[in-house]
Amino acid sequence: MYENISSLKNVREDEGKRTFRTVALLRSSQVKIAKNGSEFLTVEFGDNGASFTAMCFEGSPAYAELRDAPVGSAFEVCGITDFYQGRFSPKIDSVRRLEGEELDAMVDNLAQVSPLDPDEMRTELESFIERIENEPLRNTVLYAISSVSEAFYKSSAAVKMHHAYVYGLLEHTLKTARMASALLPLYPFIDRDLSLAGCILHDIGKVREYTQGLVAERTRAGILQGHVVLGYRIVRSAGLKNGLSKDLLERLEHIILSHQGEPEWGAAARAATPEAVFVSTIDNFDAKMGAVEAALSSAGDSEFVEVPALHSKILAPKPQY
Repeated sequence: MYENISSLKNVREDEGKRTFRTVALLRSSQVKIAKNGSEFLTVEFGDNGASFTAMCFEGSPAYAELRDAPVGSAFEVCGITDFYQGRFSPKIDSVRRLEGEELDAMVDNLAQVSPLDPDEMRTELESFIERIENEPLRNTVLYAISSVSEAFYKSSAAVKMHHAYVYGLLEHTLKTARMASALLPLYPFIDRDLSLAGCILHDIGKVREYTQGLVAERTRAGILQGHVVLGYRIVRSAGLKNGLSKDLLERLEHIILSHQGEPEWGAAARAATPEAVFVSTIDNFDAKMGAVEAALSSAGDSEFVEVPALHSKILAPKPQY
């Protein structure tokens, strides 16, 4: 029997070491050089509920198997529970790559997916698109999504920071549309159609920034251009194809180019229209809350948990009334 990673991470340091056997995806692998000049790997393994990092040293059986293994590969991992500076960091004794039918049988346990039903999310998002009254703008949204095919509905929204799982982009996009719909009545000076279109399309470039699979990695285009530029190109092409007015197209393009907020965060421009400020703020809010949710889900019994996106720790236990 295999043990899931969540149960492994519930092991307390004072319980002592024990052996384990689990099945996990190789989410990341980085070669580093020790002070003595020898190589070692820092790897991250994860299943559909949690993940852990560990080190594999040159000369070990695990190192030999993992040194050139592609990220996204599935492995049977055997080792001993251990801790480093209070954090779960097991010692890996051996790994064995899973393929074929053996891999197919374990896929549901390996892939992190959105906790929300993908069919229900898609139906709800399509209902938001239908609410865009301006026909050229509505058609632009539909054309842009169709141009990237089903990947829009299945892609991850990130590698690590937020909604970093299958259907994550759909979940994040839907939540920004929900928030926009709820908040727009409070700000009547903001154009409703343009804001909804901007929320739905703001991250469409991530379909081409990340690989489509069990583990998201940045593509060549993602590294060289980034999702802001890639999304701008998709949206511009869609707008021109569907006769969007010059002014409306420029405003929609600006939402895509500025939604990251600050240049150091990847924005090509700072938000300079009411709708761009609105979309950028909503995007940032949901991204941060998504990062908090992900951190809490892996907190285990810890009182505080690290949230990399916030560069801080947050209190994990719920309030006691």
